[in-house]
Amino acid sequence: MGHFRFVWASLWRKKTRALLTLLSLVCAFLLFGLLQSLSVFFSAGADFVGASRLIVQSRVSFTDSLPMRMLPEIESIPGVKIVSHDQWFGGYVGENDQVFTFASDPVRLHAAYPEWVMPEEQWRAFERTRTGAIVGRLVADRHGWKVGDKLPLKSNIFPQRNGAMAWEFDIVGIYDGIDQSWQGQTMGIYIHHAYFDEANQFGRGAAGVYAVVLEDVNRADEVARAIDARFANSPDETKTQSEKDFNKGFFKQIGDIGLIVSLILVAVFFTILILTGNTMAQAVRERIPELAVLKTLGFSDARVTALVLGEALLLCLIGGFGGMLLAEFMMGGMARAAPMFFGAMRADPRVWAQAIVAMLALALAVGLPPALRAGRVRIVDALAGR
Repeated sequence: MGHFRFVWASLWRKKTRALLTLLSLVCAFLLFGLLQSLSVFFSAGADFVGASRLIVQSRVSFTDSLPMRMLPEIESIPGVKIVSHDQWFGGYVGENDQVFTFASDPVRLHAAYPEWVMPEEQWRAFERTRTGAIVGRLVADRHGWKVGDKLPLKSNIFPQRNGAMAWEFDIVGIYDGIDQSWQGQTMGIYIHHAYFDEANQFGRGAAGVYAVVLEDVNRADEVARAIDARFANSPDETKTQSEKDFNKGFFKQIGDIGLIVSLILVAVFFTILILTGNTMAQAVRERIPELAVLKTLGFSDARVTALVLGEALLLCLIGGFGGMLLAEFMMGGMARAAPMFFGAMRADPRVWAQAIVAMLALALAVGLPPALRAGRVRIVDALAGR
């Protein structure tokens, strides 16, 4: 009998116990795959951006809008190349299908975000069509929208002058991302800020936040301090930070995802360590006479130790890969059910690498103590039942 067949047979010696242990490992690594992918997903929402832009928001909160009159003052600060602005619209389609929607100036948006790619004629159409809107590739594919369609949107913040929360726009372009990271972010809609500002019932002349493109990325801190100093002690004090830091702050409104994930996984793996370790220890105790027979047949201490450690490794690998594959399957379902939030969520190579390391570490932790004990078994004591 080969070593693998021996380890496989030993693993399934008590089928019910082995199956329950495997199911526990599958659940543990299912949680690991989902939570680590969620953590990476939220981090990617900040990490994919470049270093050439600053975001200027209200010092109180990014939910407080800034007045448009600040734009020329920001533009006049040395080191500033281009200034764009976005106003959160609070858009949704149908009853509760929320879509990230921003009111922006088409010319400034095009200049400040070269990462959004779209035919030039569509950019020009967006510029000259006051009721125009451009939609991201992912959201367009999801809803089956195309250029020329009417886009009915509702806002949960801004009513029109007649009090209606329902708006209608003309789709004049569909934008995509310049690379894979940006393509995964094409889940939003941009509407023409001039039309929005003219038609909404309140909050006219507001810019939301400003995106500042730098002439020299090495002067980012200097420019940020200059912007905040310009508006210090005014009714509209600002907080200027890198785009990456702004996005991380946005995601942290939900909570510290990394800390939450870490705490849950520590609890899960501590529990599974105790459970699997007890299973392996009990399995070896039951087979002490059998291990003594192996030594009688000429198996060395190291070989017996390796066989027991191999059993723990096989158990953890089966459960670990089973849980990770199930996590991939579930993330696919989540992406289909809620593409706006989970469309770009995947168990990327980093998560798989972490999972494999966790499998190996867990196998070593639960398998090494009983394996060392098995290697030290004395034939006479084992066969005598001592």
